[in-house]
Amino acid sequence: MSQQPASAPVPARQPLDEHAAASVRAYAADQRAKVDVLASVLEDIAANGYPSPETGTPWETARDEHLARLAEEPPRVA
Repeated sequence: MSQQPASAPVPARQPLDEHAAASVRAYAADQRAKVDVLASVLEDIAANGYPSPETGTPWETARDEHLARLAEEPPRVA
């Protein structure tokens, strides 16, 4: 539990420049799209049950395909 009182004042916010705000909005949209995909998969499982293992992709195959895609991308600086 927090030691702060419930009526603690909200600290002032620092505004973002236009480029930073656009980047944050793009990231939010990307994350929202990923969550929407996950939610649709979970809704499908709830409505129809788990998919048959024969129709799925083995995780090793998915891993190898993902690693191949990453290897094709240009290097990035952290």
